[in-house]
Amino acid sequence: MKLLILLSSIFIASISLYFSTPLQQLFSNLTNFTTAATATTTTPIATISQSTQTSLGEPMSTVNALKNTMSKALAHAKIVPRRSGERGHADHGWLNTYHTFSFSSYYDPRFQNFGSLRVLNEDRVDGGTGFPTHPHRDAEIFSYILNGELTHRDSMIKKGAEGKQGDDFYRMKRGDVQFTTGGTGIAHSEQNESDKEVHFLQIWALPWARGLTPRYHTKTFSEDAKRAAFLPILSPLKAGPGASAEDEKAAEPTLPETIPIHADLVMAAGIIGVDKRFKWTVGADAVKKTGGRNVYIHVPMTKKGAMKIRLDGREDAVLGEGDGAFVSNVNAGDILSVESIGEAEAEVIVLDSD
Repeated sequence: MKLLILLSSIFIASISLYFSTPLQQLFSNLTNFTTAATATTTTPIATISQSTQTSLGEPMSTVNALKNTMSKALAHAKIVPRRSGERGHADHGWLNTYHTFSFSSYYDPRFQNFGSLRVLNEDRVDGGTGFPTHPHRDAEIFSYILNGELTHRDSMIKKGAEGKQGDDFYRMKRGDVQFTTGGTGIAHSEQNESDKEVHFLQIWALPWARGLTPRYHTKTFSEDAKRAAFLPILSPLKAGPGASAEDEKAAEPTLPETIPIHADLVMAAGIIGVDKRFKWTVGADAVKKTGGRNVYIHVPMTKKGAMKIRLDGREDAVLGEGDGAFVSNVNAGDILSVESIGEAEAEVIVLDSD
């Protein structure tokens, strides 16, 4: 009996010695798991270390997804990127153009319009060339100059007779925006009369009424103001769809110092410094409709790929140059965060419509 007890003791001692390291590791892992579980109840996911995340037994991708979800300020918003390489594209030699929506020979039934926004073309026009005289009607058309010069002409202005800045100002440069109400019909041309390329955005919106009186507006918007915050550029005509002839002539916009547009649309632009963030208030306190807003964000191609932004803190909503994003299921008053995360300050265009 004594021999049996001795042999049993030796066997148990041997087993304990053989498994001592694994057992210690097991207890250590259990301790780490307990510590990590406590941390999840008191510490935001963003502060949990990688080793703790591993001890939790969750793949890094899952934890990152949780972090991403928690960072969203607009969890109810739907954000769908529109990648630059997927846009319509045509190179006519004198004109190199990208189409976000169906336009000219490019047609895609999925991209016809987004709210009131109907056309967003990013155009580069060679020096000494341009768009010859052509007609428009029942469309709100505006050009946002990124680089170079663009000259507008119509039957009311002759070459060499450009007037002062305002409705009679026709040679545009960076910072200028020209707006046209096509209405019952106009005919005009846009020419690059310099020897350098002009780069601009051509944007169209669907008006709230047909048969409007044609009208032009041109205005310069401060680069410094764009670097401080999103700067409103267009806002709805204050008098609304029932505007009188006097209201149309007064052309008072809802937001001061903007160009009036015959649509429930606000356009803004911002130049966001590296590692900086701007916030856009949906509707910009300029619209009467509070629900169902459609916000399109566009990053023009101006820094040779060095610009990059992130929307609403979402890793699946990171945009590079030429990219855009459809932001839907948002309401007036919602706050959309736009961060500059590239190597150069990011120029960002906001088109916020019904």
